[in-house]
Amino acid sequence: MRRIEIDLAAIKHNYLELKKKLSGKEVMVVVKANAYGHGMHEVSKALEDIGVDALATADLDEALELRAAGIKSRLICWLVLPTDDFKLAKELDIEIGVANHDVLSAVDNDQKIHLIVDTGLGREGFVKADWESAFEAAANKSVVGIFTHLSNTSLSDDLKQRNKFDEAIALAKSKQITGFQTHISASAAALAHEDFDYDMARVGLLVYGHNPFEDKELTSVSLTPAMRAVAKSAGFKRVQAGQGISYGYRYVAGRATNLVLVPFGYAEGMPRISEGADVQILGRRYPVVGRIAMDQFVVEVGDDQIPIGTDVVIFGDPAKGEPSVDDLAHSAKTINYEIITRIGGRADRVFLDK
Repeated sequence: MRRIEIDLAAIKHNYLELKKKLSGKEVMVVVKANAYGHGMHEVSKALEDIGVDALATADLDEALELRAAGIKSRLICWLVLPTDDFKLAKELDIEIGVANHDVLSAVDNDQKIHLIVDTGLGREGFVKADWESAFEAAANKSVVGIFTHLSNTSLSDDLKQRNKFDEAIALAKSKQITGFQTHISASAAALAHEDFDYDMARVGLLVYGHNPFEDKELTSVSLTPAMRAVAKSAGFKRVQAGQGISYGYRYVAGRATNLVLVPFGYAEGMPRISEGADVQILGRRYPVVGRIAMDQFVVEVGDDQIPIGTDVVIFGDPAKGEPSVDDLAHSAKTINYEIITRIGGRADRVFLDK
C-alpha cells in the first residue's frame, strides 16, 4: 500500500560524481539517522562495495550497529558521552569525535580520535579559550583528525570560521600533534568553497541526490535523487460543490469534482501542516487538498477517473516530472533534510540497484 523506493545505484552514482568534483579530497559519507532515512545498512554496504573513503554516524550506537551488520569501512562518530563504551569502539576500529575534556579524558591514548573545535557555530566543539588545554591533553593521544563545522550563514562568516580553523590547526601542531587529517566542509560548503584546502569533505545530503542550498539551484554537479515515496490510491469518489474536505474544512470544493484517497499520512512523515503540495498520478500532477491526517490525505483530480490501487507518487525524481522532496518541503515551510529523515512510518522500504 505504501512504499519508499531507495535507488542504491543513484547513491553510488552521486558519490562517484562528488569524488570527481572534489578531486584530491577524501569524501566521508554521513549515514547518520538511518542514512537520512534511506536505510543505513543498505546504503553503507552499497558504498562499501565501491570503496567509500569513510562513513560517519552521529552517535556510537549507530556505528556499533554498522559494525555488527558487517560494515568494515573506515567509520567515524562524533556525538558521544564520556560514559560510552570507548573500549569496544577501539576494538572495532571506530574513530571518535572529541568535543570536550570529559570525553578526551575518557578515551584511551591509542583510541583514534578527531578533535572538534568550535570556530563559530556554537554547537559542539572546544571553544577557542580551551584549545590550548585540549591540545596539550591530546598530545599523547592518537589524533587522526581535527575538524569544525561551518554555519553557512554568509561568505564572510564562513571565511572567519576558516581563519579560526587555521589558527586551531597551527596551535595543534605547535603542541606536537601531527599526522592528522583536517575537514571543515559538509555538503553545502563542499560545493560553495571548493578552494578550502583541507583533506576531507563530509557529505550527506548530496550523496542522497538533494540540494543543500535553499536559495540557489544546484548546477555544478549532476546528482540523482535516491528516494521515491509512493502509495496506492485507496479510495475514489465524486463530491459536489460546497463539500468540505478533511478536518477543519481547510479546503471546500468549489465545483463538483473527483477525489482520490491516498493512504499516507503524518504517521508516514507527510507533514500535517503541508499546504499546496502536488502528487503525480498516471503521469499528471494533481493538488493535495484539505488537512493531512494521520493515515491519509486527499487529492482533487477534477473529472479524471483514477482506479483504486493506482500508484500515487508523493515525491521522486523531478527530471521525470515527479514532485520533488523540495516541493513537499516548501509546502510545509521546512527543508528537504527534514522530509527525507522523517519519511517512512508504516511504508515498506524497497531497495533498487540497477
